[in-house]
Amino acid sequence: MSASSAILEFAAPDLPLRDDVRRLGALVGDMLAEQVSDEFLAQVERIRTRAIARRQKGEGTQGLAAILAGMSAEDAEALIRAFSAYFQVVNIAERVHRIRRRRDYQRQGDAPQPEGLHASLLRLKEQGVGLEEATAWLERLDLEPVFTAHPTEAVRRALLEKEQLMVAALVAGLDGAQTPGEAASDAARFRMALTAAWQTADSSPVRPTVADEREHVGFYLTQVLYRVVPVFYESLEHAFTEVYGSAPPLPRVLRFGTWVGGDMDGNPNVDATTIADTLRAQRAVVLERYLKELWQLASLLSQSTTLVPVSEALRARLAQYQAQLPQAAARSRPRHGDMPYRLLNDLMRARLRATLDDAPGAYASPEEFEADIQLILDSLGAHKGLHAGWFAVRRLLWRVRTFGFHLARLDVRQESSVHGRAVAAALGQGDWDTLDAAARATLLRPYAAGTETLPASQDEGNPRLDAVFAALGEARRLHGADALGAYIISMAHSCADVLTVLALARRGGLVDDGGQVPLDIAPLFETVDDLRHGPEVLRDLAADPVYRQHLAARGDTQMVMLGYSDSGKDGGTAASRWGLQRGQVELLEAAHELGIKLTFFHGRGGSISRGGGKTTRAVDASPRGSVDGRLRVTEQGEVIHRKYGIRALALRSLEQSLGAVLVSSIRPRPPEPREAHWRTLMDTVACASTEAYRDFVGAKGFMDYFRTATPIDVIERMTLGSRPSRRLGQDAALSNLRAIPWVFAWSQARATIPGWYGVGSGLAAAVEQFGEEAVREMGRDWPFVRTFLDDIAMVLAKGDLDIAALFSQLSGDLHGQFFPRIQAEHERTRHWVLRLSGNDSLLQHDQRLDLSIRLRNPYVDPMSLLQVDLLKRWRAADREDDALLRALVASVNGVSQGLQNTG
Repeated sequence: MSASSAILEFAAPDLPLRDDVRRLGALVGDMLAEQVSDEFLAQVERIRTRAIARRQKGEGTQGLAAILAGMSAEDAEALIRAFSAYFQVVNIAERVHRIRRRRDYQRQGDAPQPEGLHASLLRLKEQGVGLEEATAWLERLDLEPVFTAHPTEAVRRALLEKEQLMVAALVAGLDGAQTPGEAASDAARFRMALTAAWQTADSSPVRPTVADEREHVGFYLTQVLYRVVPVFYESLEHAFTEVYGSAPPLPRVLRFGTWVGGDMDGNPNVDATTIADTLRAQRAVVLERYLKELWQLASLLSQSTTLVPVSEALRARLAQYQAQLPQAAARSRPRHGDMPYRLLNDLMRARLRATLDDAPGAYASPEEFEADIQLILDSLGAHKGLHAGWFAVRRLLWRVRTFGFHLARLDVRQESSVHGRAVAAALGQGDWDTLDAAARATLLRPYAAGTETLPASQDEGNPRLDAVFAALGEARRLHGADALGAYIISMAHSCADVLTVLALARRGGLVDDGGQVPLDIAPLFETVDDLRHGPEVLRDLAADPVYRQHLAARGDTQMVMLGYSDSGKDGGTAASRWGLQRGQVELLEAAHELGIKLTFFHGRGGSISRGGGKTTRAVDASPRGSVDGRLRVTEQGEVIHRKYGIRALALRSLEQSLGAVLVSSIRPRPPEPREAHWRTLMDTVACASTEAYRDFVGAKGFMDYFRTATPIDVIERMTLGSRPSRRLGQDAALSNLRAIPWVFAWSQARATIPGWYGVGSGLAAAVEQFGEEAVREMGRDWPFVRTFLDDIAMVLAKGDLDIAALFSQLSGDLHGQFFPRIQAEHERTRHWVLRLSGNDSLLQHDQRLDLSIRLRNPYVDPMSLLQVDLLKRWRAADREDDALLRALVASVNGVSQGLQNTG
């Protein structure tokens, strides 16, 4: 099962990756022969060889499709799982190779790894940024990845744990210092985890609950990021020391958020109960972590006062706790009487247990716990303890500053129409939807201000919302203000949508001692029109006296969430990208006029059409001034697994993000005088692209075509997440379909339409109006457009129109109506992307990605062809053949693993 070196050329630094792929592929082959049969392995090899030959010779799909047609569901599923096993080891090999490359940079020491913290600070220093200026910016930095429960690659926790074992076995051999026996032992460990994974079903037979999703995200937070956070701060400190000669005291610059348990939008399974349960569960898991770490520190901090003194402040704190917690103090062993650090540690653990149980003696806040840790640090630092536990204690301090007692801030999200229906019922306003935004704002103002209380109502929506806001108030009391993130309003269209939330929050009791609603309310602008009207909404909010008072209580800082998914589904990727870029510029201009600060919350997905791509490039391409020290961005689906599944790569991802934020904030790109003209060009691109896109998806019969030319009917039956694929009670129109299944289905069909359709028409229109050289100059010199063209090239490279044609033929007569349009726009887009970039091939700018895709193609292609055949037979059986459905689900999971960033 090794890759063919005849068609894959590895650059010198990547030769170890080639060797790993060959070696691990051979292990997969041995495993398949053992677990299935030698004949099965031979069949897999024949199909793989034929798939490679198809790519080499530029053949069509007929020959390979004929070999795969008519296979039994059981045999097809086994074959798909075999190819998926290969993807698993290739993915692992590539991730471990990234660790290898990082270590190579660190060993060589002659130049820092690009995009890391060291490289970013060095770049800033070369641009004239001194230590004082860089230090001042540290206080303003706020990096917050926010994990959502939107899966497009549902890897079970049991499989995640086995992947960790395989990674550990590979990493152990990176230094090349193993004995033959050690190498054999690591290979055996890898084989054991690989085989156990083969014997584990890829997905659960039942749809996950919100609790399951919380556990899934919790794996990354507690098993990976909890361990990585201190190393992240040590890396930042080391980078400052290397570049500037010394490191300043580091404030908290990193925290995490989550939507799991709080994202109610379209999900009836999320409510006040899941909000409370999630916050309790997160509190419990992080406190248990602290207890375990304190227990480990107890054996280290055994300093005796007969040999080394401790600070008077620490002695006083110990005496205070011994008096407050006499029973806990009595449990300390008498032989530890000369070990004040250990005695204090015993009592800190007692307080943490009381906090966990909500019992007397509990810490009132994480700041109290942090103060105790700081006392130990200060005492160790003052009494020669730097190398006797100080570094270990500081690691705990950084974790507490990052995770608090809440682990990750919980955002809450609901759609504006849900709020609107509730308020309409409470006020008896049957004509609510017919009122304009200004009239609704006038009606809401006294309730939002608290001068009047919104009447109660016993319809379905109002009690549910009252419970939610009551739960948020109780959560704030129990867990502290830092436990809650933002309240996000999906499909926010006006100032009235925001005032509605204020009115509902007040009725639900979410009011602080000062009479204010202690909640950041973030409108989510997620359609092309909403992005265009966002600055107008911001001005209306700032002009509203009630909301302005609320804003003043929030430090005159407004959070705005930018929706990448629905804007792309609404108007196509070019209009979405440009709407988001232009919207940020205009929102910043409005905020400057109004004297308020903006925090942009980027709702990015995994695929390019949903805002995916490299964070560093996205930050670099963002408008000047839009970052300003803050980066809040969603992480979802396979992106979480790819970025945070392995500790070394999680560290690298965090370092890259912070480095990009540092550079873009402290030394943003200089003003570009040509940008005003380029905006006009991009208006043309976006307008023509949207026209082509909407003409296509709005054509008569399109939704029937979509539902037959893609496996959307399979995806809707999959147990990927707790949320339905479309909003409840609504039909299957495109506007009601979630962006994730929309993108996911087209990716599975290998057409990747949401990622590129209309772009060619848009570029052609701009060339016709402004000339090819003007558009080429824009693509070369404007990072926003350069990144956009590179991303479109990547989406095109991952597609395969020959295979997409087979999916399209499943639609019958609709194939002849729609597929020629897809072919024509695909060719137009490919032509202009290559011509304007000056490249001969789509991935000429990214050879590693090109290699990665070609490594996988011999396995993705057969799975896609199997999926077409299985889909045809399953539908012919009225979608009632469970064996065929199981095989189809396996194919969807397998293609997703092979293509990556698909949803």
